[in-house]
Amino acid sequence: MIKRRLETELPKILKRSASVALMGPRQVGKTTLALDVTASTPAIYLDLEDPLGLEKIKDVAAFYAANTDKLIILDEVQRTPEIFTQLRGIIDRERRKGNKTGLFLFLGSASLDLLRQSGESLAGRIAYTELHGIDVLEYAGDDPQLLNRLWLRGGFPEGLLASSDSDSLHWRRDFIRTYLERDIPQLGPRIPAQTLERFWTMLAHNQSGILNASQLARNLEVSSVTIGRYLDLMVDLLLVRRLQPWTFNIGKRLVRAPKIIVRDSGITHALLNISQHNDLLGHPVVGASWEGFVVENLLSVAPSNVQPYYYRTSAGAEIDLILEFSGKEKWAIEIKRNSVPKLSKGFYMACDDIKADKRFVVYAGKDQFPLGHNIIAIPLPDLMKELLAYHNAQK
Repeated sequence: MIKRRLETELPKILKRSASVALMGPRQVGKTTLALDVTASTPAIYLDLEDPLGLEKIKDVAAFYAANTDKLIILDEVQRTPEIFTQLRGIIDRERRKGNKTGLFLFLGSASLDLLRQSGESLAGRIAYTELHGIDVLEYAGDDPQLLNRLWLRGGFPEGLLASSDSDSLHWRRDFIRTYLERDIPQLGPRIPAQTLERFWTMLAHNQSGILNASQLARNLEVSSVTIGRYLDLMVDLLLVRRLQPWTFNIGKRLVRAPKIIVRDSGITHALLNISQHNDLLGHPVVGASWEGFVVENLLSVAPSNVQPYYYRTSAGAEIDLILEFSGKEKWAIEIKRNSVPKLSKGFYMACDDIKADKRFVVYAGKDQFPLGHNIIAIPLPDLMKELLAYHNAQK
């Protein structure tokens, strides 16, 4: 088993909040993590996709009254958003009795924003956290061979830990099929599975690229509005990231469309039928895939107050990733797959445009070294450690 970093954080969050929502895509390990964390704590687990689980919480107040001495874990909670209104009264009554923390743990496969809309009635009574796919620090550390395996197979535990690349690819294809044929119809509007698979595959081909809704609409023979609806669904299900442009007024002509990233590199490769590391290295998507992999790994360890952006001007100034810390500090990050990073003039210009406080180039080598102009070349694991250290220093 791979120890997830959130294993040590989740108990702390439960000790300071009445309820906690742990979000993440299906099969990422939420249930396993929740049950492991609560192994030494009296708890009761209900799967709300199970008719029996739904039956048990028809009268939430009565169910809670029968289990007041236990942490109540509700899985796939996005299926019953109406429950939050009822839980507000329960939590407030317990608060008046002095029971202010560790009452409920919600697990869900939809975005934090979507759950926040459903859980407005729990404002001030709920903490949100996300379980990302297994990341470089959790699995590979400084081992380049393990890092490349993680990049190829992605961060879903079953796919990553399969006995071979072939078995991993089969698992990921089954995962995609299950989402298209069962999970998405349950959670979202009726969209033909074949159409949505084509859309998902188009996003994989254009991994880390700027959204061109008109082109996607022409290719799928649908409207741009429909493309927006498809994209919203994939973002809400935590399968795709919509990376917004940094567009604060600096008197320049900026690219304002979002950059689109299929969040798990293994799913990207399965959609493109890339089965082995050597096949990936020879594929046109290799650079874009690496960029998406780096972005997702960095965001998996970034503090919750970080806002991610990218930056691009019509004159060619560009930054692959900007991390803005509560509006106070900005890190500019360029992402290069090669082992000898070379920077274009556009990165220097962009760093000056946004007045970046720190400037990094993530590359495929093992050592940190300065590149001039306050820019540091840094391996991915090292920058992840810097972000974790920054996060811990802010606590």
